[in-house]
Amino acid sequence: MRTGISGIIALIVLLILVVAVYSSTFIVRQTEQALVVRLGEPIRVITSPGLNFKVPFIDAVISVDKRILDLENPSQEVIASDQKRLVVDAFARYRIKDPLRFYQSVGSIPAANIQLTTLLNAALRRVLGEVTFINVVRDQRENLMQRIRDQLDKQADAYGISVVDVRIRRADLPEQNSQAVYQRMQTERQREAAEFRAQGAQRAQEIRSKADREATVIVAEANSQGEKTRGEGDGERSRIFAEAYSKDPQFFAFFRSMGAYETSLKGNDTRFLLKPDSDFFRFFSTPNGNPAPAPGPAAR
Repeated sequence: MRTGISGIIALIVLLILVVAVYSSTFIVRQTEQALVVRLGEPIRVITSPGLNFKVPFIDAVISVDKRILDLENPSQEVIASDQKRLVVDAFARYRIKDPLRFYQSVGSIPAANIQLTTLLNAALRRVLGEVTFINVVRDQRENLMQRIRDQLDKQADAYGISVVDVRIRRADLPEQNSQAVYQRMQTERQREAAEFRAQGAQRAQEIRSKADREATVIVAEANSQGEKTRGEGDGERSRIFAEAYSKDPQFFAFFRSMGAYETSLKGNDTRFLLKPDSDFFRFFSTPNGNPAPAPGPAAR
């Protein structure tokens, strides 16, 4: 009987020892850091991974993620220094560098996200409110993001948080402003296009006028040269005719008469009446064109 009771007691003691040993050990993973709390008071911070010990049933272990965490910020409307409204979509990356301060100030990651969102929005308004719209969307974006990160990191240090990066994903005008800007840009481009077309039409007219003027000059010079050449040709022809006439007046008269016959006796509707003994037909009467001798008394 005593042996059975002793065995039960020994089994209970062994079970208690197993539970005590199990409760006194804990493992810190590679991606975690641990905070040991005794009766609500933090007593130790463990940042290295491995097996660790604590007082069973008295100490509690709070695991804190030591990886880089995301902070997604809702789109915010910010007014730039030139009074233009911007819709800014930004996000941040941070890590917990001091688990004890983090636990004492915010206590959890969701609470830290709420606090960092407030600080990030304030930093966005401060930094972007000092520059113009063009600087935000184009000229100084990289520098502005660095300034926002520095300010947010300085404020987050009080919560044991280190801000790794802040990025502006998008910075645009509100929808109604975007439409107005687009219409203004469209009107400006249409005005420029109309101006270019007018300049092109003016230039085309100048080129056409110049070409017409040059064509007129060229045609006038060509006509002048043609008239000059024609006059020289007519003079040369008259000279040749005169020279031919001086050499053989009778043959020249015959040649001219043949030309006149060919021109005047063409088959057309023109008719004229001449006497057969007219001087025009003298070469029809005699080969040399001299008048035929009058008939003598014998012929009568």
